[in-house]
Amino acid sequence: MTMTALVELLQSLPFLFIVLCGITGLLVGSFLNVVIHRLPKMLEREWLVQCAELNGNEQENVPPYNLSMPRSACPQCGHKISALENIPVISYLLLRGKCKNCSAYISARYPIVESVSGLLSAYVAWHFGFGYAALAALLFIWMLLALTCIDIDTQLLPDDITLPLLWLGLFFNLSATFTDINSAVIGAITGYLALWSIYWLFKLATGKEGMGYGDFKLLAAIGAWLGWQMLPLVIMLSSIVGAVVGIALIVVARLGRNVPIPFGPYLAGGGLIALFWGQSLTQGYLQLFSVS
Repeated sequence: MTMTALVELLQSLPFLFIVLCGITGLLVGSFLNVVIHRLPKMLEREWLVQCAELNGNEQENVPPYNLSMPRSACPQCGHKISALENIPVISYLLLRGKCKNCSAYISARYPIVESVSGLLSAYVAWHFGFGYAALAALLFIWMLLALTCIDIDTQLLPDDITLPLLWLGLFFNLSATFTDINSAVIGAITGYLALWSIYWLFKLATGKEGMGYGDFKLLAAIGAWLGWQMLPLVIMLSSIVGAVVGIALIVVARLGRNVPIPFGPYLAGGGLIALFWGQSLTQGYLQLFSVS
């Protein structure tokens, strides 16, 4: 089948496109699990190597550690994960959430990330239909999903993802995929400066850092994708959800008030909501207050 015939088939059969995107999302979710687990460790190793070089202690024969090497293995017994044990969601269910070799429990995080990626990818295909916007939105949600989980685990939002996310937003909006390029550029600038200003006001008032620089870059990236008009909605949604979850963690889980809570997942959630329903939510808000 030629590429032209495949494109025509996907355009004529929306259900097939949705299923294809869902399956692709499952596969990408499996890869995202690798990124979520390994990227922070890769950055830590890079920082240690740089520190050693600055101190004049060059490290030799350091085994490679990246997204492809070494092969995935059970952390308990070292059993190498085969291809049949790495089928998204299905392998986890067949193995009953345990290592095939030593029966150590496998974190439920893996099938959850794969399932969320698959479901969101299928929804993107249904919401946008076959076309350029769907491709762009898939990249957007996959990168936000990786950032969300990394921030939950480490309270870091790596530049290796946030900066490409920002530039991709500007690239896709050169053709006004989600907004015009002027709105995208202003959104990137405004998104960064908005949280940067809040950061410094909070620090001057309390002497403490209320958030990290990664949050500035993430909101700048969301602004580059969706335009500056969506930023108030994203900030409002993320703040509301963050406040509710934060209070719940303090009351239910008895989490100390001084324990930092990552803000990146709430920004990502606000960005996803704005991607799918931003226009209708904004119009409903304006109509509610009779603003035109």
